[in-house]
Amino acid sequence: MATAAPVAVSINGVGKSFLVRRSFWDTVLHPFRREWSRALNEVSLDIHRGEFFGLLGPNGAGKTTLFKILATLVTADHGTASVEGFDVVSAASRVRELLTPVIADERSLRWRLTAKENLRLYATLYGLPSREVKGRVDEILNLVGLEDTGRKMVGRFSSGMKQRLLIGRALIPKPRVLLLDEPTRSLDPVTARTIRNFLRQEICKRLGCTVLLATHSADEAFELCDRVAILNHGEIVAVGPTEQLVLSFSDDRYRLWTRTPHHAAFDDLLTAGIASRTTLHEADTDGWGLVDMDVPGGLDRASDAVGFLVGRGVTVARFERARLSLGELIQRAVQKQTGGNRA
Repeated sequence: MATAAPVAVSINGVGKSFLVRRSFWDTVLHPFRREWSRALNEVSLDIHRGEFFGLLGPNGAGKTTLFKILATLVTADHGTASVEGFDVVSAASRVRELLTPVIADERSLRWRLTAKENLRLYATLYGLPSREVKGRVDEILNLVGLEDTGRKMVGRFSSGMKQRLLIGRALIPKPRVLLLDEPTRSLDPVTARTIRNFLRQEICKRLGCTVLLATHSADEAFELCDRVAILNHGEIVAVGPTEQLVLSFSDDRYRLWTRTPHHAAFDDLLTAGIASRTTLHEADTDGWGLVDMDVPGGLDRASDAVGFLVGRGVTVARFERARLSLGELIQRAVQKQTGGNRA
């Protein structure tokens, strides 16, 4: 049995609440009233060294608050957190040497400077010795694929190039842990996929960084991460290996591509008890229709469903397990946690 990698980030019973902002008149009428909003509730996680770990949840789930606690920008109300064994409160300066957040804000770059000039500036701000700056900057430019941008100002970069530069900037101090908060949220699908591949192959595998990714995209989390934690209303509702969670929460939902989406065999499938529900989607411009179906019983039962449909004359071009939306994923995770039944 393989030995688990050492723990890089440890979070134990962390909780955090914030004072709710009130209107001027409410403050005047009730000056001593205080309302609190809970952002995190008893969050506990261990992230191993070299792991690509995802925090998946909707906006307001508490992902950014947890990142700020790890980055020593916010102090938890209770609980502890450490990075490579150093407490984020009592050893904050040491933690900041080991962990770097990637701020996905293009405006934080100097748009009238080149990529090289940007990195030189931040290398100086990070306190890198002057004799090491040139070599480190050239190394990072090669790593993030911006070595050929020459005198081109950053303001003329594409969004993908700017995102690479932001990641490169975070790598200047050679961190062991990177925090990525929705790194592809403003990118087109093709560029986003390129950035994801870069993060996985170059940052995590080649450099050996431990990466924590916060996202509200289930596809992004499952494509990139070794393990995923699902966060909802400040609580961890599920955590585990990516493929295990996919199987756990979407094992009975399948999608079928067919030229005959209105075939009577789909009703017969329900009558026979092979499927418990079918949903027809609009046909695309090429005439292919999509049919989603719930088929309890695992892959053997799914195979029975395909055989049943083909035997009755349904054309099947493609059949695969369907991806759940983030809302469905969280709903099923909460139901499993509380012992409830799926809708």
